[in-house]
Amino acid sequence: MKKVGIVSLGCAKNLIDSESILGMFDTPSFKITNDPKEADFIIVNTCGFISSSKKESINTILEMAKYDAKLIVTGCLAERYENELKNELPEVDAFIPLKEYSSLQEEMIKVTGCSDILPFSSFRRVLSSSKYSAYLRISEGCDNFCSFCAIPFIRGRFKSRPFLEIIEEAKLLKEKGVKEISLISQDTTNYGIDFPSKKPNVVDLLKQIEKIGFSSIRLLYLYPSEISDELIDLISSSKQIAHYFDIPIQCASDHLLKLMNRHGDMKQTYELFSKIKKRCPDAILRTTLIAGFPGENEEDLKETKDFLNQIQFDHMGCFTYSREEGTASYNYPNQIKEAIKRKRKDELMKLQASISFKKAKSQIGKIFEGMVITDKRKDGTYLLRSYWNAPDDIDGSIIFTSNRELKEGDIVKVRIENAFVYDLMGVEVYE
Repeated sequence: MKKVGIVSLGCAKNLIDSESILGMFDTPSFKITNDPKEADFIIVNTCGFISSSKKESINTILEMAKYDAKLIVTGCLAERYENELKNELPEVDAFIPLKEYSSLQEEMIKVTGCSDILPFSSFRRVLSSSKYSAYLRISEGCDNFCSFCAIPFIRGRFKSRPFLEIIEEAKLLKEKGVKEISLISQDTTNYGIDFPSKKPNVVDLLKQIEKIGFSSIRLLYLYPSEISDELIDLISSSKQIAHYFDIPIQCASDHLLKLMNRHGDMKQTYELFSKIKKRCPDAILRTTLIAGFPGENEEDLKETKDFLNQIQFDHMGCFTYSREEGTASYNYPNQIKEAIKRKRKDELMKLQASISFKKAKSQIGKIFEGMVITDKRKDGTYLLRSYWNAPDDIDGSIIFTSNRELKEGDIVKVRIENAFVYDLMGVEVYE
């Protein structure tokens, strides 16, 4: 029996691919391992989105090349730089870009010399992060062509997954014991836009998934100008769909939005968040920003800070602008020095930290229902995921104690008794 391991880098979409690749090896001829020292085959599923992720991918490939195993590299970096990588990384036994995923079974058979490998399919995923929580991809690619983003050139044009295929996978995940799912794609709110009559759409999809019986359904990566009143109302009225709005705005300057080729303007975006707060008063708001985009000036930065103060996001992520070959903004004038980018990012994160702390303190006394995501830790505490915080620790943690023994996957209620900048602390309650 041969042993195969995988290192998954980058976003949750990549994680789904990695879990589907592992499913190909869920056969009598293979055993999946997390230890590269004992692996006969190591697969590195790379990210090639921005400079830092490319560096991480290269470093990981070189690290895995030290082990006595055949090395296979796939994912976005392999798609974007296949020829260059073949020349620069002779340590790698095979590069398999995204465009060859349709023949991935054949490619893996060639590399491993074993025919006992299943076709690549999301229906055979081996869940790698938690058996109780999973991501569910609803579309692939993107048609927005933001000037800073290489995704359309790496992942292709926007394409919705067939409606019934998504529902079937969701049911399979539920049968496996998954209790919470997060719907993801490059452009989640546009689901169904490429179908005849643009139906079913994301609202129709959510209504059908609600019937399956998950304890929590979360929607991630919402494009601001595509969020409908119908979607807001469905989320706000649902007991299953997390009252959580993950809406990357990138900046709060109309001047920069035009340069970024983003749809809509800040007046519309402000009205959107005002509407969400009115219709869903307990909504948790998250956004993502880019600091140091070409042409960004102090007035642009001030407008973004002012917007953060106005909206009071619960959670925020911020990246410095990464100049990516093939994107429109790569050739923009007025590129900003790295030191200034970092300074502006730090300013935004410092401001958001003060806002997040204030928002976190406002949760004291409230009761959150959610899923225990760890067994008891050494200090006697547990971690909870409720609608307040998304998977992968991007929003911080809810840390709590209980006077009974709990295990990962249990659904409990926790009263918040203390708050920090990014974390909440509480105790289990019984109602």
